[in-house]
Amino acid sequence: METTEIYIYGASGHGKVVLDVALRLGLIVKGFVDDDKSKKNLLNYQVFSFEDVKSYTKNFALGIGNNKIREVIFEKLKKNKFNIASLIDSSVILSSYVTIGEGTVIFPNAVINSSTTLGKGCIINTSAVVEHDCQISDFVHISPNASLAGGVKVGKYTQIGIGACVKQNIIIGKNVLVGAGAVIIENIPDNVIVVGNPGRVIKNNE
Repeated sequence: METTEIYIYGASGHGKVVLDVALRLGLIVKGFVDDDKSKKNLLNYQVFSFEDVKSYTKNFALGIGNNKIREVIFEKLKKNKFNIASLIDSSVILSSYVTIGEGTVIFPNAVINSSTTLGKGCIINTSAVVEHDCQISDFVHISPNASLAGGVKVGKYTQIGIGACVKQNIIIGKNVLVGAGAVIIENIPDNVIVVGNPGRVIKNNE
């Protein structure tokens, strides 16, 4: 980025933890931006509307937990020619041979190993492990303490729930919700919710 000053788009719970990462990286957080105009203050930072700030800032981080809404905001910012920061917490163990898409945030104590690709606007949450040669598509959320073995592929919009485990070389489709603590040992199709050990499809993910 051209400057260390940044706004966080999304004034809610996920925005709070993005703030922590940004501050640990030494960035100057000027405030939050949110489309809910009833929000005025978060953690003693002012909450602005996009119209308030778009004429005098260049840099944003994404503070939105919902994968599809995060994409909408990402595209809005790109259309208006803003920079979208990729933030990597200082505690992350990150291979030199990882590709990271624009707007992805990697949270404390995560491990990302060699030859993995992370798409745009991803969340790799606290203490998640993404092993070698994984392919994580755009706007995916790997939740805290989830673990992906080597060679796993994850489709767009999918969320891997807290504490879930995915066996090596598994393919998980688009818009999948993998439940907390699930153990995935077989490929998963698009648009489903999967829970349990071993993981089983329980319904469509509307």
